Amino acid sequence: MQHLFNLTRESDAYCISELRMDRRTFGILCEMIRDTGGLKATRNMSIEEIVAMFVYVLAHHKKSRTICGLFWRSRETVSRQFNLCLLAVLKLHTILLKKPEPITEDCTDERWKCFKNCLGALDGTLIDVTPPTEQKSRYRTRKGSIATNVLGVCSPNMQFIYVLPGWEGSAHDGRVLRNAISRPNGLRVPQDS
Repeated sequence: MQHLFNLTRESDAYCISELRMDRRTFGILCEMIRDTGGLKATRNMSIEEIVAMFVYVLAHHKKSRTICGLFWRSRETVSRQFNLCLLAVLKLHTILLKKPEPITEDCTDERWKCFKNCLGALDGTLIDVTPPTEQKSRYRTRKGSIATNVLGVCSPNMQFIYVLPGWEGSAHDGRVLRNAISRPNGLRVPQDS
């Protein structure tokens, strides 16, 4: 419980460092997951602790064994609560994700006027990473740095509507785009009707 208190009550700076959001945002997320997502506290775990474990895993890419030590919970409890929290978060998709709207014929924004009926723009970018030594060659870019290739799609109002992280820096943008389109829940390109 002390670790949870430190994460969510000590300071905004510490909460941002550990959970990637301030205390107020964390509180709002917990409310949304409880009220809309349907996650319920257990006899021994509060909603805040369940959500903190979930967010900590996502923020730091930690394994359940590490979370067990930080939160003093069994691996079975961590795994079960993570999956329940994930299901609750997925129920928030209609609130948190907005469908893109095409650029209208009468668009007045000079940046987008020539892109009528487009949903936005996409591009890949390289982000420096430190992979395990045995995987470094896969992440080496053509310029010699070690990076991951991330595909991002933005709407006309500069909001991300799709992100595909994790590709090796050596991967070609076309390959990353093909993968994004071919995934079961990947990038959807509307067909002309």
